[in-house]
Amino acid sequence: MNRKFLSGNPIIPKPIPKNVSVSELVDTYYQAYNAGRLREACQLFVENMLKPDCTVGMSITGALTPAGLGGSCLVPLIEAGFVDWIVSTGANLYHDTHFAIGHTLYRGSPFTDDPLLRKNAIIRIYDVVFEYKVLLSTDSFFRELLRLHEFQGEMGTAELHYRLGKYIAEREKLLGIKHSSVLATAYRCGVPVYTSSPGDSSIGMNIAEVALDGYKTKIDILLDVNETAAIVLHAKKNGGKSGVLMLGGGSPKNFVLQAEPQIQEVLGIDEKGHDYYLQITDARPDTGGLSGATPGEAVTWGKVDPDKLGQAVVVYTDTTIALPILTSYALSKVKKKPLKRLYDKREALLGGLYKEYKKAQARRSKTMKNKTRIY
Repeated sequence: MNRKFLSGNPIIPKPIPKNVSVSELVDTYYQAYNAGRLREACQLFVENMLKPDCTVGMSITGALTPAGLGGSCLVPLIEAGFVDWIVSTGANLYHDTHFAIGHTLYRGSPFTDDPLLRKNAIIRIYDVVFEYKVLLSTDSFFRELLRLHEFQGEMGTAELHYRLGKYIAEREKLLGIKHSSVLATAYRCGVPVYTSSPGDSSIGMNIAEVALDGYKTKIDILLDVNETAAIVLHAKKNGGKSGVLMLGGGSPKNFVLQAEPQIQEVLGIDEKGHDYYLQITDARPDTGGLSGATPGEAVTWGKVDPDKLGQAVVVYTDTTIALPILTSYALSKVKKKPLKRLYDKREALLGGLYKEYKKAQARRSKTMKNKTRIY
């Protein structure tokens, strides 16, 4: 019986050498507590989620891109084929665009005189600071794009971001900017990027402004619900697996997870849940919020396959600490994967979802008729 409980690797207090690699640091020296969970997360990502048969959805919350994690971590992961679809807050996409159009954000201090910053037109995101005119310039850039003919109409957020990404990529090229934004990279790599709350960011605010001016950009969030469900269903129906990498919590976390309840509960299609669950969060589970909800709780909703609960890892730490380590670890362990280019396949995937939905409807109808005959 003791052998069962003592089956893990022994903890060895081995001295850390000079210039140790990130992968060796994680595998050898991250032995317990949340360091142990980060090791497990890195290994789950590399050994399971990055296999060719797994489709990886990523959710992005918290002010990650103002801290530089867009270009340093998210872009390399997308380019390596390690992320196949994304749900992000609009704020992360908006602030990442500052860099792409030539603006600079600076390291600052959280211990400052905020009324004095306001007086001097300085914006603060904890210890990141930048000039107020950066916001005005970025707003102007987005409004200029949103007035173009190709944005006049109704579309999902994946299409909106793809079209915006094309122009952001062109602006980077024109300015000779080496930093590549998340939207520009996703555009080039065919990775669909969704925003679960499109009105809750400066991009949405600028769409609202151009609407007041008579322009016709409209966001079809219901299309996003079905497209994301179609992505997950396609992965599972074709013998593959679905993994979710959640950076923080909030609405984007729920949006990547709810694809499974949409498939099972709402559309009535036979499915079991995501196969791999990896979350980096600082949220507690006992407050009842979605951000801190555990993978076990997600099982009860059909979000996670109960048979795969052992393949779930939650790391309780700051994403700005864990994500650079996870990114470096993955890039050192796994070669670049072929891009799935799911953006280009959206219509076909929706068609597949619709066919399965109609089959499920027919089964429901038959079941109801049989019950009616019995009574």
